Amino acid sequence: IIMYDILLVDEDNNPVGTGEKMDIHRRGLLHRAFSVMVYNSKREVLLQRRALSKYTCPGLWSNACCSHPRPGEHLLLAAKRRLKEEMGIAIPLKEVGIEFIYRVKVGDLTENEYDHVLYGQFDGDPRINPEEADDWKWMGFVDIRNDMKANPEAYTPWFRLIISQGDNEAEQIPVQRLERYEVRKLIGNNR
Repeated sequence: IIMYDILLVDEDNNPVGTGEKMDIHRRGLLHRAFSVMVYNSKREVLLQRRALSKYTCPGLWSNACCSHPRPGEHLLLAAKRRLKEEMGIAIPLKEVGIEFIYRVKVGDLTENEYDHVLYGQFDGDPRINPEEADDWKWMGFVDIRNDMKANPEAYTPWFRLIISQGDNEAEQIPVQRLERYEVRKLIGNNR
């Protein structure tokens, strides 16, 4: 596990300090994060299965890439860097206009993130980094949603929350041990 500092933020996403990544997750402090959604020209979503060596949610299916910008690093540049490191994909990324705060217990750690959803388009096969992911696949949104509802524990909590945001059905995908979930920004509408 590579140790590095990440950015602590307040409820309005203003930086309030930095701290070592694992310590922040042990203490459950609110920090900035991003989740990258990659689509192909068939409108399928790229999923990765997290490597078994990952400290959070090993072996679970998730979106193409999720991580934390380092202090002083621009969000989009951090996301592009991590997408290349994890999946071998170099593409332009855009902000979706969705930001949310969630807090969930994951084993002995707590994910307490102010998460920015980003997206990009890619057609092809990723070149996954085995330290980050051990499998990948393309799936249609409806198929992901249906499988998540049938097998929620096969997916990371943050990916379930992202997919629920795009779900017009009243039934939400369950996230066990979820302590908080609040959409802070949705397609240009501030809370």
